[in-house]
Amino acid sequence: MSLLRPFDKLPTLNTATILLVGSDENLQGKLAEAMLREKNDFRINIHLATSLPLPSERDHLRPRIDLIVFMFDIKSKYSLSNVEASLAHVDVSFFLGKVCFLVTGVGRVNYSSIEVNAIWKLGEAYCSPVLFCELELDGIRVATAQRLLRMLQICAGHVPGVSALCFGSLMRNSADD
Repeated sequence: MSLLRPFDKLPTLNTATILLVGSDENLQGKLAEAMLREKNDFRINIHLATSLPLPSERDHLRPRIDLIVFMFDIKSKYSLSNVEASLAHVDVSFFLGKVCFLVTGVGRVNYSSIEVNAIWKLGEAYCSPVLFCELELDGIRVATAQRLLRMLQICAGHVPGVSALCFGSLMRNSADD
């Protein structure tokens, strides 16, 4: 079981790879499908994992990961603890703009078992943006997919003049406004 490192592999031309980590495989699949339906001028690789670490037996076949999205449901303390346990298997240099937290189920805040303040503290502790969405709704799922694809494009280096670190910093600062 190896630590995920952002720059241990060379980038592939016109390709970007995203890793979705979360305990709800159904929502991961729906989000991945929405991302693949979007038109792009680069090839997208999407990998799904319920938790980290990833199996290391095929480490040499694993592509370079440009963006990690940790997904958790606001009404499930288990999904938050799963993400927190997975964070220990990510190299700290990934937190320089190549990680974000995606909180799902925000349309059902009345059933929340996770405090929003705890979510914000997690984002601050790992210097990573926090996105809130409701993936059960088609329109919001498509908008979230588009937003993640734009983030992925920046993290993969396909947008000249914009680095993942700069973009991540802008996302964190806009949340403070």
